[in-house]
Amino acid sequence: MKRILIIQTAFLGDVVLATPLAETIHHAFNDVKIDFLIRKGSESLFNHHPFLNKILIWDKKKHKYRNLIRLLFQIRKNKYDLVINCQRFAASGLLAGLSGGSKISGFKKNPFSFLFQYKIEHEIGNGKHECERNLELIRFLSIPLYSKPRLYPSDHAEKQFDLPEKYVCMAPASVWFTKQLPIPKWIELGNKLHKDLSIVLLGAPGDKELCSIIAKGILNHKVINLCGKPDLLESAGIMKNAEMNYVNDSAPMHLASAVNAPVTAFFCSTIPEFGFGPLSENSTVIQTTQKLNCRPCGLHGKRKCPEGHFKCADMLML
Repeated sequence: MKRILIIQTAFLGDVVLATPLAETIHHAFNDVKIDFLIRKGSESLFNHHPFLNKILIWDKKKHKYRNLIRLLFQIRKNKYDLVINCQRFAASGLLAGLSGGSKISGFKKNPFSFLFQYKIEHEIGNGKHECERNLELIRFLSIPLYSKPRLYPSDHAEKQFDLPEKYVCMAPASVWFTKQLPIPKWIELGNKLHKDLSIVLLGAPGDKELCSIIAKGILNHKVINLCGKPDLLESAGIMKNAEMNYVNDSAPMHLASAVNAPVTAFFCSTIPEFGFGPLSENSTVIQTTQKLNCRPCGLHGKRKCPEGHFKCADMLML
């Protein structure tokens, strides 16, 4: 094999959880060119990556289908020996199925899986992490599998932002409301931390107001709001050097896993048994101990609590 394409155009965390595929292939075939197709907005994850060849980007927000066709022509021109599709949705299946790749591997649930040579079951709750489920896509290669995600931030990311020697990170936002620990809980957590620790708040530019509210409620700590300042890879580097990282069941948890950073993950409406939990050596999951008939309320988070009470978060003990 000379050239391989990995397709994962879902959310940021899903891209991180596909990186074990690149690690595994690189270690087995270090002269193979590995390309990665991701959605626009995730590309800074792979800045200065030591072995990825090319990052293909699909802009889904502007001219989505025109860009899809453009990508298809580009993919076919590259003449891949193997195309690995990590998604179960039609658009990525169409790209993989019509890629012209010598071999195509993807999940059986994909509507275009009839175009794949290798069709793999994807089962939630079977005891496997999503990283392991992704690696099933290349088991047919009979090579050693590397099951941990990995990113390659600078060793001095925290110095770029003049951070103190000892700090913890909080990433309080989530795309989904029911995956996000409520603001009063973040303030409670901040005020419980040792006073010698500074607190660094991380998030996207749109999370700045949320983090400002949390910062104002935390007393007797130096709080540094970095929302929107570091890119994704720089954020991972900052987390790598933190004493602890406090996150939701969302992308920052996977960033921590990818740099083996210490992490405490709060699970509200979702559960770790879905296979998306933290993989750092020093990792803790905190979730409610109360039996709630409504939990989990779905595989992904929701825009609001379906029951109207949000007990899975409000009753969570810090």
